[in-house]
Amino acid sequence: MKLVGPTEAAVRLGVSTRTVQRWLREGRLPSVRVGGRLKLDLDRIGAQPGRTGGRLGRVLVANRGELVARIARTCRARGSRCLALVTPDQAGSWWAQQADEVVPLNAGYLDGEQIVRAAVAAGAEAIHPGYGFLAENPTFAEQVIEAGMAWIGPPPAAMRRLGDKASARQLARELGVPTLPGYDGGAQSDDRLASEAARIGYPVVLKPSAGGGGVGMHIVGDGSQVREALGRAQREARAAFGDERLVIERYLEHPRHVEVQLLLDSHGGAVHLGERDCSLQRRHQKVIEEAPSPAVDAALRARLGEAAIRLAREAGYVGAGTAEFLLEEDGRFHFLELNARLQVEHPVTELVTGRDLVADQLAVAEGQSLGIEQAEIHLAGHAIEARLYAEDPWAGFLPVTGTVQALEWPTGPGVRTDAGVGPGDIVGTRYDPLMAKLIVHGQDRPEALDRLCSALRQTALRGVTTNVGFLRWLAALPDFERGDARTDSIETHWRPGPVAVPEIYWQAAALELAEDLRNQDPRAGFRLNGPPVLRIRIGADERTIALGTNIEATANELPDLVAGPTSTADRGPSALLDLDGRALEARLASEPTVETATREASRSTGGAATVTAAMPGTVIAVRVASGDMVDAHEVLMILEAMKMENPVTAPADGRVSRVLVRPGQTVQRGAALVEME
Repeated sequence: MKLVGPTEAAVRLGVSTRTVQRWLREGRLPSVRVGGRLKLDLDRIGAQPGRTGGRLGRVLVANRGELVARIARTCRARGSRCLALVTPDQAGSWWAQQADEVVPLNAGYLDGEQIVRAAVAAGAEAIHPGYGFLAENPTFAEQVIEAGMAWIGPPPAAMRRLGDKASARQLARELGVPTLPGYDGGAQSDDRLASEAARIGYPVVLKPSAGGGGVGMHIVGDGSQVREALGRAQREARAAFGDERLVIERYLEHPRHVEVQLLLDSHGGAVHLGERDCSLQRRHQKVIEEAPSPAVDAALRARLGEAAIRLAREAGYVGAGTAEFLLEEDGRFHFLELNARLQVEHPVTELVTGRDLVADQLAVAEGQSLGIEQAEIHLAGHAIEARLYAEDPWAGFLPVTGTVQALEWPTGPGVRTDAGVGPGDIVGTRYDPLMAKLIVHGQDRPEALDRLCSALRQTALRGVTTNVGFLRWLAALPDFERGDARTDSIETHWRPGPVAVPEIYWQAAALELAEDLRNQDPRAGFRLNGPPVLRIRIGADERTIALGTNIEATANELPDLVAGPTSTADRGPSALLDLDGRALEARLASEPTVETATREASRSTGGAATVTAAMPGTVIAVRVASGDMVDAHEVLMILEAMKMENPVTAPADGRVSRVLVRPGQTVQRGAALVEME
């Protein structure tokens, strides 16, 4: 029994003394009277105020997507019920159906007050925030606790101390944990930040102090770029996190990115579960992760783990968390941040340690001790995770939309798929583009890599363009095969060129459409003295395809490349193809005419050019006007999509003849923005 007063209990629990005193008056905390004063037994209240232990029976996930299905599996295994929070636009989604109950939410997934109200109305005993922005929001954690529910996460006070990058850097320096040269002070004028960047020495990286996930991060190469970069970073930070404060750090070139998984309970227990290597990144977003890191030996692992635990303990951390570091070639490491939540890539740690991290989170929230010492943690084999995104790698990784028509997930020994979509799901750009995680485990790294390549070959999704083709390329990248990937490997090596549609896809699409047409008209495509033909359009290309004399026999000889056919009243039948992750639509095309030939010839010889939106988004700035002369690659306007600013540039030197949009206007992918001549 450990008896403490309300003030010490408040510090330990991450709330105010007044809140603890109110809970005592309401009888929500176990207490004993010692010499006229009320004392609390921390061993009985565990990590969660208002709870006296016992199994959490109803757990609501304040998130969406694959994590809901993941948490639901663990809840069922422990005898708890998982509640999915579902907005109207997500009703009927595959992931929502994986939970035990659906809780309607007539607000967004970042509206903490409405989420708490919905959870209370549903009788939830606890809230698991997942790994969205709310997961590291101490105010939301306090709202959950104030409502009498368990918060499956660290105490709010620890979140404030570690969730803010400036505060975390300062704490690390106090404890002697290495950090990069940088600036994390409170003075945030442009003049001061520009001066600090010059003092640190270029290149530098700008980071939102309050944020995570790579949002708002910008690398600045020299002083001529700093003012514009500061403006962009501040706007993105304010839009995403409601806080425009920035941290500046020296940009370290060619490092590895490693992170240490932590578990701490409310009884003083603390262990680390080894490290993950997350070096394969694009725009500061992780793409492939593995455990353990090919660059970390037992001695370095112990040093990293000791530094991570020291930070977490000093901040009063309880629960699962991840300390992130940059690692240099000579073994020197630099603390970046501590993510006060479960990480997207947690499955690779689960596979090499044999632990269920969600079960660990729930147990800690129930006030249980970890029941394990550091010496008992052993890493077995090797695990790799690849993130399947709804994005187009051949068009600058722009987010895409569509409807999932069909999908195939990989199977086999050591293969795990954490999926977030199913057939019929509509994919938009309102939410994170993560669709699934493909995770493999092997006895060693070569076996795990072989299984990853096999899993990626098996994966197919029709109706939405994904990055699976890019992941296949990445898995075969020599840097990655050697275990020598760095944070700039993708930027250095990915140079996609135009991809032609192979002949077999034209044949498969034509046969699918022909079968649909023959069901309506047995003579479709018939020609006198020749095999049946169809004229097919895929993208901007058209071809006349001979179908052969026996359509059914020919179709049986072709691989399953196509989903469909489908049909709409206005556009007729179509077939959906998956070409290495690219979603293509095949339709019947009209026979060529003099008019269409003339139009194509005019397009190929130049003339007026239309600059279109490469992604759906909102126009936040227009930099040109009609009549302006512009140079190739000059910025014409800025589109905001997924909380990030994306410049739209001129394709060539020329004159702006018309600007077709205005600031504040929402546009869809392919919308005309500017006409040039």
